[in-house]
Amino acid sequence: MPSMTDSYTSRILVDGHGGDGAPYIVIDALAQILSKKSNRVKFGICGQEDVLLPALKEKGLEEIVSIVPAADVIDMCDPPAVALRRKKQSSIHIGARAVRDGEWDAMVSAGNTGALMAISKLILKTLPGIDRPAAASMIPAEGGSTFFLDIGANVDCSSEHLVQFAVMGSSYLQAAEGIESPRVGLLNIGSEDIKGTDVIKVAAARLRESNLNFIGNIEGTDIFTDKVDVVVCDGFVGNVALKSMEGVAKLMLTQIKQELTSTILAKAGALLAGSALRRVKDALHPSEHNGAPFLGLNGIVVKSHGSADAYAYACAIDVAIREVEADLIGRTLESMNQMAEAE
Repeated sequence: MPSMTDSYTSRILVDGHGGDGAPYIVIDALAQILSKKSNRVKFGICGQEDVLLPALKEKGLEEIVSIVPAADVIDMCDPPAVALRRKKQSSIHIGARAVRDGEWDAMVSAGNTGALMAISKLILKTLPGIDRPAAASMIPAEGGSTFFLDIGANVDCSSEHLVQFAVMGSSYLQAAEGIESPRVGLLNIGSEDIKGTDVIKVAAARLRESNLNFIGNIEGTDIFTDKVDVVVCDGFVGNVALKSMEGVAKLMLTQIKQELTSTILAKAGALLAGSALRRVKDALHPSEHNGAPFLGLNGIVVKSHGSADAYAYACAIDVAIREVEADLIGRTLESMNQMAEAE
């Protein structure tokens, strides 16, 4: 929860060395979001001061954004084990410890995903009743979006893990999006109860007996409809599905652009439908849905795409702000306790 000793609703720390174009993309994102929320949010940036301070001065933010010094940087190619053991003074380590110690309410990073998850889990630990944290993402769907997890943090999952993911996903939408009773679906190869692996069958049986709004098994085509709010699966399936979605979206946008510029008549039609086409492009663009929360941790961590531009990174920061202000940790704990009482 935000500190009651100041007037800020949230205190967000960003990793100054994570992702492509850091620290400039990160600082550009801070400049964008500060123009909208400068009175509500306190911002800090974690990393090497000799690198960050000149970049902050270029944007005139040196008096607004606090620097949290860190001596080391985790490279994108560093294995998680190396990052854990040999780079304990990295921006990710220092940032996670700052969140753990209550100095900051959340951390946002576009850095090494494996290292970010491993370090966050080691330092922040998981919430009571949660075995593994999960990575999640919003997916564009009819009439809004679908919350999708796990998208790659846990390749092998038990039925218990899937049930916990369902609780975390439902809690997130209740807290951050204001959905009173999110509809939860279990991703499967068919909607029938007899379909799927034993792990999925057991998870479905447990979810039917829970106090969640479980609508049953769903198929891949249901992800993009208004049938479901939370889609639950293991990280292997989720990561493949997510990247397939991104590939299809890029293919659609490329083909639409090619067709609309193929003839003079097509170009004229594109001009007439310009505003509608821009809305479609924005809805399908990954930047609009950037910011994957790591759910189940005893602290708020949000992962941005490593290739995110400033606008997309600002979207990830906004995810962290919403989680803090909605007391996501408290809401998840409450849901876990209700699940335990129901059982």
